[in-house]
Formats: sequence, structure tokens, C-alpha cells
Amino acid sequence: MLRPMLHPKNRSHRVLAALAALSLLIAPAQALDLPEGASGLAQKPLVTAKKQMIVAAHPLASEAGLEMLRKGGAAIDAGIATQMVLTLVEPQSSGIGGGAFILYWVAAQETLTSFDGRETAPAGATPELFLDAAGQPLPRRVAMHSGLSVGVPGALAVLKLVHEEYGKLPWAELFQPAIELARAGFPVSARLSKMLGEADINTFDAASRAYFFDKNGKPHPPGTMLKNEALAETLETIANDGIDAFYKGPIAADISKAVQSDQRGAGTLSESDFAAYRPKKRDPVCVPYRGSSVCGMGPPSSGAVAVGQTLRLIEPFDLGTKPMGVQATHAILEAQRLAFADRARYLADPGFVDVPLAGLLDKNYLAERHRLIDPERAAETVTHGTPPNLSNSFGRDATEEKGGTSHVSVVDDSGDAFSMTTSIETAFGARSIVHGFLLNNQLTDFSFLPKDEDGTDVANRVEPGKRPRSSMDPTMIFGPDGGLDYVLGSPGGPGIILFNLKAIIAMMDWGLDPAEAAALINFGGTPRGVLLETGAEWDELASALTDRGHAVKRIPMTSGLHIIAVTPGGLEGGADPRRDGVALGD
Repeated sequence: MLRPMLHPKNRSHRVLAALAALSLLIAPAQALDLPEGASGLAQKPLVTAKKQMIVAAHPLASEAGLEMLRKGGAAIDAGIATQMVLTLVEPQSSGIGGGAFILYWVAAQETLTSFDGRETAPAGATPELFLDAAGQPLPRRVAMHSGLSVGVPGALAVLKLVHEEYGKLPWAELFQPAIELARAGFPVSARLSKMLGEADINTFDAASRAYFFDKNGKPHPPGTMLKNEALAETLETIANDGIDAFYKGPIAADISKAVQSDQRGAGTLSESDFAAYRPKKRDPVCVPYRGSSVCGMGPPSSGAVAVGQTLRLIEPFDLGTKPMGVQATHAILEAQRLAFADRARYLADPGFVDVPLAGLLDKNYLAERHRLIDPERAAETVTHGTPPNLSNSFGRDATEEKGGTSHVSVVDDSGDAFSMTTSIETAFGARSIVHGFLLNNQLTDFSFLPKDEDGTDVANRVEPGKRPRSSMDPTMIFGPDGGLDYVLGSPGGPGIILFNLKAIIAMMDWGLDPAEAAALINFGGTPRGVLLETGAEWDELASALTDRGHAVKRIPMTSGLHIIAVTPGGLEGGADPRRDGVALGD
């Protein structure tokens, strides 16, 4: 049993002032080849607070969450208000048209629970959903931006489930900041405008094109006041009538109609699929590391397993005290490559696949995998292992994941904590707007090919009612005394695993604070090669890794880490400098 946290730690910043300050910090963004863009690097110092804190991906969203905390709300209350505002101001990343995973810590009860609000495939979906008439995978662009890719949204359902158990403020009150902002208008951020400018307008349906672009087909420039009356009405209906107003009735009917009539590619999503959706409570996956317990989201997420495997594989190594030493970075990369190989083979929805969870985290199995790591030389090839007590065979998965995602971290004045990673999948999701919000394209997280080259079923193939594998991994870390030490998470598709690992190691091994950990260079090892964030100051590291046999690719790795540390003196918050997020607290 996890022990309770020992040291929990009108708006403080006016909205316009916060936005003005943020705009001054934003530097010109780099050219991007990742699915979601950054706002450019902005210096974000460590934020401290005594009793409560929130870190979210937009100043207005953080403001809404802090407002609920100041009203005496629980962490879940702040999280709901934040998600509703993110639906409006960061629509490219998350919203009520998508899904979420939540980790919730109740200090007084010493309980940690994970909640699964992942989207589900429609009843009409088949393993051949993303195959053409010749049995070949559809072009990813075609699949992503069409009704084929839309799963049943789970975000509202899972937030309601957690609120029923732990919420303190009335459900309807949590929607008011977003409703007011949607009607009054919000200033388009530099990041949102930039990402629209990089997107192909022809991939958007008529409604989303009309909302995000002007009559000349140009994205709204930064600072444009954008109103969304349709979303305000939707949120008002859900606030007053509950989630049945979303999962039953006109909203579900209109989404289903839009998906089934999508001229870019029609899907089968139906009203009955909405009515059948249920969020799930699950046990978190926790692994020991350096005397602490690192806890995250289990299947259908691959996050906690891949993070846990990597940490256990590197624990025997001395990673030193200096961040990003060559020896330490090499060991981490090799461990990540091994974890990703297992991830691709074995992780999927446990309601459909017998996921060998215990075997993948078995100490003897991981000791065997650890021996594959040469401390001096990168392995030429990396393959999956064979964990103990494997009950069935699994085909090789070639799923390509992208990331249109956000993360929220909260600690309230009771010491309870909320960690939520929330997503509509790729940037702007399916690029279809219904009732003022974007629909997800999460079904593209399934393997397009249902069988591998040997004819063996892929664990993460499409099946009716199934939840696609995810990398989203809201995380909490508990110290040797059982008290809560960290709340964290990040967007980034499969990069979430890499970003979370970087932050965990940076804080637990290298002694960095949350702001320093979030800002540290991103890197990661996959079976296909090694990724290292661009930046001339890391050229020497890139060269040293190349000398050890790593195939290093330099790219702008756009993380969005939001971290809260619980210390004897209070709370410390760090927001990733690569995006618009801010930490606020009292």
C-alpha cells in the first residue's frame, strides 16, 4: 500500500497579462518534422507554491484550473475545468472529442488508481479497416483525415467517473470558464497560428476550414480574437444535463452522421457506439527504481511498461551526476531500444489480448535483457524478447503513432494529485468539427496491417470495441517513505515514453528540479535508431554516440512536460519551454 503524502505543498495573474508575458518570451520556432509544432523556446523558471499547483498547456487553461482550486475544489475539479478550456484554446491537441488516461492519488486513503478513457473502435470496424481493395495499407494521410479514423470519444466519460468519486465542486461550475471564454473570444496563440500555417487546408472538412481559416484560406494570425458559440452551447448542455447529453441524443447523432457521410472517407461510428461506451478503472503499473516507486498507465497504454522496463534495465548502471554524459546516455538509449522492441510486439488492449504484463516486468527476464546491453557499443539490431509464461504468439507490429496530445498535472491543498494525458491523436485530429469541437483520429493508433509477414495476428490490430494501443503515460513517483514526490507527463506520441524517462532520470539521478528537467535536451532510442534534439551545443554528444555505433538522427523533439515536485518546503512546478504551458499555484 502506498503511504500518504507527507509534505503536500479572484486569479493571481490576469489573463491578458499572462498572455502578454508569454508572447514576449516566445522565440521564432524552428522548422519542424514532428506531428505537432512548438511555440519556440521560452525561458520558464521554476515556480513554487505552498499548498496547491497546476501545470497545463496554455495560460488560460492553467488559470481555469487554479480558479477551481481556490474555490476549494479537488484536483479532479481543476482538471475538468482545465480540459474544457484546452478544448477551446489548444484544439489541435486535445478536447472533448478525444480520450484521456488519468492517474489519481488520494492522500488520506493512500490509494492510487488509474482511469482509462481511451477511445474505442466502432462495432462496425473490422481488422481490414485501413486496407484498400487490394489488401494494401491506405496512405496514412488518407486514413488520418477522414471518418475512418474516428473512435468513440472517452474524455468526458472518464472525467465524469473520476468526478463522481472525488469531486468537490458542482459539475456544472467546472464548465463556466470555458463557456465564458468561448463566447467572449480568446486570442489565437502563436503556436496555434503557426501549426495551421504548416497544415494543408485541403485536409480539413468544411466546418473546421471555416473556423480556423479566413475567407482567403489563411490561418488566423496570432492575437486574433476567436469566438466559438457552438462549443459554448455544447459545454452548457453537458454542464446542465450531464454526459448523457453527449453520449445520447443530438450530439452523438450529429457526430455519427458526420463520420458516416465524410466525403474524405466514411467511417461506421454510430449512435449505439456512443451509448455503449464505458470508461474503465484499472490498476496502475508501478516499478521500483532507486528505492522509489514509479507508477503509470498500464495497457492499453504501453507507457508504464516501456518506462518501467527501461528504468529497470538501466538501474544497474552508474549514470553519474552530470546530465547527458556519454556513458549514461548510451546505456539509456540501448535500454529504450530493447523496451520499444517488446512494446511493438506485446502491448495492446488487455480486453482483447492476453498481454504478458507480469512477464515483461519480471526481474529475471529483465536481468536477461540487461545482459544484452554492451556498455561501450550500440547493438546492430534489437529484437523483442520472450517473457515468461507467454500464453500466445504475437505478430510483428509496424504501427506508426503520431501525437496531437496535451498533459495536465495538479496537486490540491489536500495533497491529492491528478495526472492526465489527453489527446485527439494527430494535430487537429480528424480535422472535422462537430458542435464546435474537433473529432479524434485515434483509430490510426491501431496497426494498419492485421497480420505480419508470417500471417500471425498483430496484437494491436483493429477489432470492434477495442481500444488502440497508446503511448500516453500520466505518471506519479513515490519516494522510499511512500509519500508523493512527483506528478508528471507529456504529449508527443511514442515520444511520450522518451520524454517522461528523460525527466525521471534527470530528477532522480541527476538532481535537476522540474523546470530544469523539462528543459533538458530530448533524446531517445528506438529499434529504428537514435533521436537527439537539434542544438549545436549537443554536437559533441551526437558525435560521441555515433562513434559508439548509434545511428543518430537530429530533429526538433517537441515535448510538453508538465511536472510538479512535492518537497518538504512545498510544491515546485516546471513547464516545458518548447510549448505554451505554465505552472501556477498558491
